[in-house]
Amino acid sequence: MARARAKTRSATLADARAYLAKSKEFLRAAQDSLELGNYTAATGNAIHSGIAASDAISAALSGSISQGEHADAPEHLDTIGGDAKIAARQLRQLLPLKTQAEYDPQPLTAAAARRAVTAAERLVIIADRLVPTAGRGHHA
Repeated sequence: MARARAKTRSATLADARAYLAKSKEFLRAAQDSLELGNYTAATGNAIHSGIAASDAISAALSGSISQGEHADAPEHLDTIGGDAKIAARQLRQLLPLKTQAEYDPQPLTAAAARRAVTAAERLVIIADRLVPTAGRGHHA
């Protein structure tokens, strides 16, 4: 059976900027948690940062974001192409950790937390480059 096309909804550049701001806030929390040795919080915040950065990228490049299952978001980024495909690879590193970070009783390792924070940092860098800020034109 063929997989149904991922659901999307429209999003504006203002939405992209708001997602980017959220992403940066979650990233800072992830970095601070990692530094404190709070690996579950670091991973969870990195995941939320990555999801928000991905939404910022999607909104900026396509005027839409993935809606529904988080697992559909990388596919949506792939369809956008270019830098969004690079973002999809980073998001695919984060999403498998979501259930473990949020619901599994087993603690996350320092290595897993570091990988998650690194993936989120990469997503924020991409989003920061692609999302035009108010009063600034889109830059390459």
